Amino acid sequence: MSSRFEVLLTAGAEQDLEEIHGYIAQFDSPARADHVLDRLMEVVASLAHFPERGSYPKELAALGIKAYRQTTFKPYRVIYHVEDRKVFIHMIVDGRRDMQGVLARRLLRP
Repeated sequence: MSSRFEVLLTAGAEQDLEEIHGYIAQFDSPARADHVLDRLMEVVASLAHFPERGSYPKELAALGIKAYRQTTFKPYRVIYHVEDRKVFIHMIVDGRRDMQGVLARRLLRP
């Protein structure tokens, strides 16, 4: 049996990557945008091995929610959960944003 987990990006996470790339390409350079995207994809791919190593997002842990974990490529936070040998990436966001609001809108909505 393989020790690897399958890593899956939700539509929201894919959109996050597109928006991050577009923003950096517009306000910095396309080369820098490609570099950041490559590094974020390396972080995402690394979750195939030992995804439990990620920490709990403090904003959620304060509410007693430990279903989600995070890893980072600063300043970006990759928010995910692990279920049945699969890692579901829910969001990739700039950690300088209002994370409480972003997490509430994207993960805690009814």
